[in-house]
Amino acid sequence: MNRPESPGEAPRAEAVALAYTAGQAAPTVVAKGRGLIAAEIISRAKEAGIYVHESPELVALLMQVDLDARIPPELYVAVAELLAWLYSLEAGGGKPEGPPPRA
Repeated sequence: MNRPESPGEAPRAEAVALAYTAGQAAPTVVAKGRGLIAAEIISRAKEAGIYVHESPELVALLMQVDLDARIPPELYVAVAELLAWLYSLEAGGGKPEGPPPRA
């Protein structure tokens, strides 16, 4: 997903939300959209305390995945690196070790 907007900044063009539960074969695309829908996805993620990561390249690839579909194997490494970084962020009490991966 793209990062949240700063005050006065235009809404992000696209956003994708993924869901993953341990034991699943791969994360699934649970929401995606452009313009106002993208802004709503980002807003709801922020309200729920979900980390919002900006990677236009990864978002462009994930926009091609159907809703409720698993991400394709070609994206496993990029998404796994991001999930690993997020898990370390959560385990460390919110202090990440290094910057988030760029997909």
